[in-house]
Amino acid sequence: MNKHPHYLLNQISGPNDLKKLTLPQLETLAEEIRTLIIEKDTAVGGHFGPDLGIVEMTIAYHYVFDAPKDKLIWDVSHQTYPHKMLTGRAQAWLDPDHYEDVSPYTDPNESPYDYYSVGHTSTSIALATGMAKARDFLGNHENIMALIGDGAMTGGLAYEGLNNAAIEPHNLAVVVNDNQWSIDKNVGGLVTALKKLRDTNGKSPENPFTAMGFDYHYVADGNDLAAMIAAFQQIKDVDHPILLHINTLKGKGYAPALKDEETYHWASADLLSGKDKATTAPTANSVAIATVEDEIKAGKQAMIINAAIPRSFGLDEFKNNYPDHYIDVGIAEQESVAFAAGFAKEGAIPVLFENSSFLQRAFDQLSHDVAANDLPVVMVIGNNGITTQSKTHLGLFDQVLVANLPNWIYLAPTSLAEERVMLKWAINQGQHPVAIKLPTKPVPEDDANILTDYSTIHYQVTPGKNVAVIALGDFYQLGQQVAAKIGATLVNPLAANILDKAALDKLAQENQVIVTIEDDLIDAGLGQKIASYLGNKDVKVLNYGQKRVYTDQLPLETNYHDNHLTVDQIISDLNSLL
Repeated sequence: MNKHPHYLLNQISGPNDLKKLTLPQLETLAEEIRTLIIEKDTAVGGHFGPDLGIVEMTIAYHYVFDAPKDKLIWDVSHQTYPHKMLTGRAQAWLDPDHYEDVSPYTDPNESPYDYYSVGHTSTSIALATGMAKARDFLGNHENIMALIGDGAMTGGLAYEGLNNAAIEPHNLAVVVNDNQWSIDKNVGGLVTALKKLRDTNGKSPENPFTAMGFDYHYVADGNDLAAMIAAFQQIKDVDHPILLHINTLKGKGYAPALKDEETYHWASADLLSGKDKATTAPTANSVAIATVEDEIKAGKQAMIINAAIPRSFGLDEFKNNYPDHYIDVGIAEQESVAFAAGFAKEGAIPVLFENSSFLQRAFDQLSHDVAANDLPVVMVIGNNGITTQSKTHLGLFDQVLVANLPNWIYLAPTSLAEERVMLKWAINQGQHPVAIKLPTKPVPEDDANILTDYSTIHYQVTPGKNVAVIALGDFYQLGQQVAAKIGATLVNPLAANILDKAALDKLAQENQVIVTIEDDLIDAGLGQKIASYLGNKDVKVLNYGQKRVYTDQLPLETNYHDNHLTVDQIISDLNSLL
């Protein structure tokens, strides 16, 4: 049921309805949008501070421009809640029964006002350069605008896009939403440049944007609706590249978010409702951090390297306690991996903390800079595996990115104790790049059968009969359940990309069927490597994981069922085969 039937927002079915409103009505609409963001996120969680800070800019854009003919390319599209409300999707905030109806990111399948499925950063300007060139090529005349901010300007592709946007011969606007933050505090020389412009009301002679050739405009208060409308009216239909720099307030309208921008970047329902409770139980993240701390205390010259997501790993306490052993490079995964390569080359020990869903931005560095040089970079990869996330935030591709490159060793612990030992070994081995696939599903804290040396992979085998179940990482417990039901052999393969060929030869001799289970894509995964190796042996191999598809907010139960990743389905498949 609509919780606010008298809101002005109920009258907005699209941007054209905005153009009928007075400035006071538009300001009322802004407050309604903020209230709805707070209400919905308090109920189900979501991105918070970025959306509260961009309300006025969004209203002003749709008031002045003529979407969807005029194009606005969102960069960090977790800032699009207000945009979605103004483009026919307000019910997903007005009515709790429809809270799950829309993606938290832009999605062209959802609306003609969204042009790309984009969740990650630094792509908008580059996308806009291609769109502007196609518009010119086809003889069209619509406005093309890229919105970038909330940290996205630290990514390398942003600079590549700016370099080409500056020489577009016709209309192309870049809006830099400068809220002084990414997910964590913004870092690097760009921070200095933007501050000089803010401090001088855009008049500083040290202006990197005018130096590149942009017509530069500045709005001191990007949360002033009248000022934003005037700024957009001034740049609409201008026939050359423009950069509009707006100073906005992340978390505007919610006092706790103004005091702690990092915590309220993305807020859980428990946090906003006051039910958030700290836990002291060890987690995959806390074990990884504690292991690095122990090595530092033992005298290792180790450095944790992070790309703007310390809270995602719980690194805030570490960065405060060990400031000389921590660096945040901003939302710049390429830089983080290249930095780690240089750090390792000089003889120090880099420990990268990377999200699986962001890691694809650094593929060239994982391959060219680290693997090709066989540098002992250590990397822990979190938020991997099969999840309910939107298709832009799936953690399914880390094995494709890492496990199929030469020289990388990709370890997959089945318990927190095994994780600790694997990471300790990785830090001390100093020979090759090593990644650790952090468990994202619940795993046991303790483990009685732990190896201490992973320079050679020897599968850990618990004997059974007829069927062998090889279960990787945090799907080992699923493998345990299957093996227990049918008395099968159970195998912990330890690594996602290195085969114990002697063990596999023995398993092929002793079993009719070998089952592989992994919390990742089947294609290019461990199971396919095993099946390929055993292709000339007299044994059947069944691979279980996720199909090579983009799921989009698919419930976990549904996903598991679709991929036959339940105990009963796997056993049924085996019964049919046997």
